[in-house]
Amino acid sequence: MTAAVVVPLGLLFFSSGLIVNLIQALCYVFVRPVSKNLYRRMNRVVAELLWLELVWIIDWWAGVKVQVFTDSETFRSMGKEHALVISNHRSDIDWLVGWVLAQRSGCLGSTLAVMKKSSKFLPVIGWSMWFSEYLFLERSWAKDESTLKSGLQQLRDFPLPFWLALFVEGTRFTQAKLLAAQEYAASAGLPVPRNVLIPRTKGFVSAVNHMRSFVPAIYDVTVAIPKSSPAPTMLRLFRGKSSVVHVHIKRHLMKDLPEENEAVAQWCRDIFVAKDALFDKHIAEDTFSDQELQDTGRPIKSLVVVLSWACVVVTGALKFLQWSSLLSSWKGVAFSAIGLGVVTLLMHILIQFSQAERSTPSKVAPAKSRNREELEARDNKQD
Repeated sequence: MTAAVVVPLGLLFFSSGLIVNLIQALCYVFVRPVSKNLYRRMNRVVAELLWLELVWIIDWWAGVKVQVFTDSETFRSMGKEHALVISNHRSDIDWLVGWVLAQRSGCLGSTLAVMKKSSKFLPVIGWSMWFSEYLFLERSWAKDESTLKSGLQQLRDFPLPFWLALFVEGTRFTQAKLLAAQEYAASAGLPVPRNVLIPRTKGFVSAVNHMRSFVPAIYDVTVAIPKSSPAPTMLRLFRGKSSVVHVHIKRHLMKDLPEENEAVAQWCRDIFVAKDALFDKHIAEDTFSDQELQDTGRPIKSLVVVLSWACVVVTGALKFLQWSSLLSSWKGVAFSAIGLGVVTLLMHILIQFSQAERSTPSKVAPAKSRNREELEARDNKQD
């Protein structure tokens, strides 16, 4: 049953995605050298044509309910300003939840993220992220510092409101990683986390330093799954199984952050201590009661895009089969079977890549303690 769903969806996604990648490549080669701003505006539209397919899977195929809890002022500001987004990394589809929020806010095509380097090699989706100026890091600060600085500086003249997402925990949450973080926090004299990991602060401090002058806000995002809902995964999404995701958003003004690097790092750690307490409250109440539930609706745009892509891909496939008579010979049938096998393998890679249990853990970035030199040495180590 899963293969009967995954293969057609995979054919649609990778066929349309290769078309999108081709258009992005042509724009990169011919438009970007002439006008970077025009390229960015065009790429925003083109990238959305691909990313909306994944939004459609959440909204219309699986029917996942993404409930947003925030104040009215923050809700009105979303999508109308540059923002640095920091979030916990709770589920396998946090990045997709972020895309849903961005699509609701009207800035999906200009939403960026700091990703691990291997992500850009993912067929179609990774290539699209590269064309869209996502930042890819190797988890080695000696190499990543200059990469991050260069990428952040290039965003200074971005012509559209953008979000830059940064998962400062450095890895996805699992119980094993939580246990490791708790053991380290206890030995280092730090607050022992219960629901989050200890944040890495070097990337966050660098982002604040380089974006302070042109990014007005930081969105502190907390993603939680209510007790009554199963945790969403890519495999559940493809199977059409629904879940509920609660998203708490608190807006901070960039100008209110301290100037010193260590103070900025401590601000980030304090945010995650508060986030941990917020999780405790959510576990007790099964909701974010301190903020009002906003009506984000379910826009029809992703449904229209997927139906349009389906018409284009199916029509093109039928015309190609008619022209080539591909299925009239054993060689053609074998070629088609190999193609389906490749699509199945790529979808398997995408699903496996999203699973938290397979994500690589990162060492934490510790705060001040009695042994400052030892902690700073550990903070410089990166996976």
